[in-house]
Amino acid sequence: MRYMGLGMQLLVAIGGAVFIGLKTDQWLHVSPLFASVLPLLVIGLIFYKLIRQTGNTGDNEK
Repeated sequence: MRYMGLGMQLLVAIGGAVFIGLKTDQWLHVSPLFASVLPLLVIGLIFYKLIRQTGNTGDNEK
């Protein structure tokens, strides 16, 4: 129940990164640079956040 919206959050974040990347590419006249780099950066940050949230916090240790 805690991670129910994670899929939608991932989808919206990647979609937003692609949209912003495409608009930045049009503005700077560099074809696929930002449209490919920004989504990869967002995916990396989301996975980092997910690993930090689900990692061992020491609560289950004896």
